[in-house]
Amino acid sequence: MLHIVFQQSDVDTLQEAIKLDQNLQGEIIEIKDELAVGPIADIYETEGYQTRRDWWKKVLEHSPYTEQLNIIDDKRTVHQLKEKLNDENEQAWIWIAPNQHDVCGYYWLISQLKEFEGRIYILSLNNLPFINDKGNIFYPRDLFEIPPKEFIKAKKLARPVTISEFELDADEWKKLCSENGIVRILEGGKKIISKNADYYDNDILKSVTQEPQKLHKIFGTLFSKMKLHTGDVFLVWRMKELINEQKLELIGDWSSGWKDISLKLPGTIETEQKPELDITV
Repeated sequence: MLHIVFQQSDVDTLQEAIKLDQNLQGEIIEIKDELAVGPIADIYETEGYQTRRDWWKKVLEHSPYTEQLNIIDDKRTVHQLKEKLNDENEQAWIWIAPNQHDVCGYYWLISQLKEFEGRIYILSLNNLPFINDKGNIFYPRDLFEIPPKEFIKAKKLARPVTISEFELDADEWKKLCSENGIVRILEGGKKIISKNADYYDNDILKSVTQEPQKLHKIFGTLFSKMKLHTGDVFLVWRMKELINEQKLELIGDWSSGWKDISLKLPGTIETEQKPELDITV
């Protein structure tokens, strides 16, 4: 059995689940690219693939993750996956939590696996309740939020991807590629909508004040208030664009790293002027 997930944290959680349930035993494969953001036009072609890598190189500049670009090779991962699936006794389970990252990764992948129809399974966790460590019911947004013991319930969702899904989902991804929006959001189920690059800008601006704040503090405010999350690297790229548009002010130097960066809204805080006392002797 091959398990396919879309985040490193999902790998770690699934490994713990496998320790508890040997029926889940199998190799875990991670698709690493964040396909919910960035250009995807002609993504399967050399030119489109290079355009996307160039975009990521720009976005990752001065971030703590600059080396990520060198370790992401999902094309090679899919090639190796297909080689494993040439064994007719092998099957692949694709785990999808209700977030745009997983769903976009699934769309990108599924159109490349049609030849293995009947041995590709999907486990969609959309609107599925789980029990957290405190015994409360919750609806996870990400796979890694699920306690490992709860995967025993999750595995019952596994079902083969249908012939119509191979066709319709491939067509849906082709449509998204032609739209080539820089942001893609999930509206429920597997419905992905293309958005412009500035989709998260209002969230960013609402999280910045006229008092300078360190970047990590802004992130804390952002992630607590955002209805739809995206990665910190993408958000920093948008902050840089907002600085260029003079909608944000930068205090610090990006080349020194994120830890020393502060941001504020343009202008200064007006303070109440106290009237001068006219003291005569």
